[in-house]
Amino acid sequence: MVWKSAVLILVASVAICGADQRAINPKNGVPPIGPFSPGIFAGDYLYVSGQGAKRPDGTMPATFEDQVRQTLENVKSVVEAAGLSMQNVVYTQVYLDDMAHFKAMNEVYAQYFRDIPPARATLGVAKLPGGTPVEINAVAVSDAAEKKAVSVSGYTVDEPLSAGILTKDRLFISALRSTASDPAKEVDAALDGVKSVVTAAGLTMDHVVFVNPFHTAKIHLKEMNALYAKRFQFGNTPARATIEVTSLPEGSQIEFTGVAVRDLSQRLAIRPKNMPPSPTASPCVFAGDTLYCSAKSGFIPGPHEGIFTPAIDLQLRQTMRNLLDNLEEAGLSFADVVSTNVYLDDLAEFSSMNKLYATYFSGVFPARTTVQQIAPVDRSKKADDTYPGVEQISLVAVSPHSH
Repeated sequence: MVWKSAVLILVASVAICGADQRAINPKNGVPPIGPFSPGIFAGDYLYVSGQGAKRPDGTMPATFEDQVRQTLENVKSVVEAAGLSMQNVVYTQVYLDDMAHFKAMNEVYAQYFRDIPPARATLGVAKLPGGTPVEINAVAVSDAAEKKAVSVSGYTVDEPLSAGILTKDRLFISALRSTASDPAKEVDAALDGVKSVVTAAGLTMDHVVFVNPFHTAKIHLKEMNALYAKRFQFGNTPARATIEVTSLPEGSQIEFTGVAVRDLSQRLAIRPKNMPPSPTASPCVFAGDTLYCSAKSGFIPGPHEGIFTPAIDLQLRQTMRNLLDNLEEAGLSFADVVSTNVYLDDLAEFSSMNKLYATYFSGVFPARTTVQQIAPVDRSKKADDTYPGVEQISLVAVSPHSH
């Protein structure tokens, strides 16, 4: 089967934001348009917030190619402000508001990663903050010498990425997709792709700590979950953020990307007592000192569970409460969070979301990526008196203690 992927020194302002954590703010960089830091350096990794196409002066290049170039220059400015280079980047997520630009994006992107390109996922979304047509976030490792590409037999590298990137303690997995036309077969084939990368790295699916299933509306989640659950040990599954997107490259309907820990003894699933074991997702999973947490919404758990308000502020409060339950079970708090992904139903609520989100962090904010991945949902009450979710948040935290 042929697989296709879906998947420097500047003067900087540096703030201490927790044990072994530093906020990275490039001098003359693009000012954040929300409560987030351009980058957070924690332990051996730098987490770079989603960067758009605007220049530091607020203007935007005219052509799409130059917009991609400016986006990558903005990523580069954060990476270099942390004392690293683009060679240190091990993983990126690329968001496009028009998948017709996929080829043009790749042509510019390849110019920035000529030797060992990072693992990557590319997604088509409905809208991005600030009107940018492209947004890119990144993870970089402190020592580029530790970076090793993983190749997979039968995998066609027709994009500027590596199927996987190994560091001394982790494996970053590109989003792999297949050409299967049937949705169920496509799910299984995409999961086979993940397994092929993990196996090529000398690991097993038990080593996986976090997975992003990105899918279009054509994928039936119940069917996907049934197939997905067969790949992992019940109650000890990876953390997961299942996100519906507008489109995926080359007409695919689903792709899986994620992270694995190389030493299985460094993997520890975390589950609050009010959460029953799940066949598809653990609330959080440690990879050494790094905690990967599943995406949470305004869902209230318990005997009468569900989302009981259409208001984003009330849903967001419950989401943060759910995330805090997971952090506290792991012995952590919001002060230990280094990166978040915010999936917002309607970017018209970006400002109001920011105001409330900011109240949960004191001092220095984590890195962050915010997208509106699909068109806004109908917020009408359902027959069971619940409402649809209008936001989700996943996060990464770093513990000051070893596990």
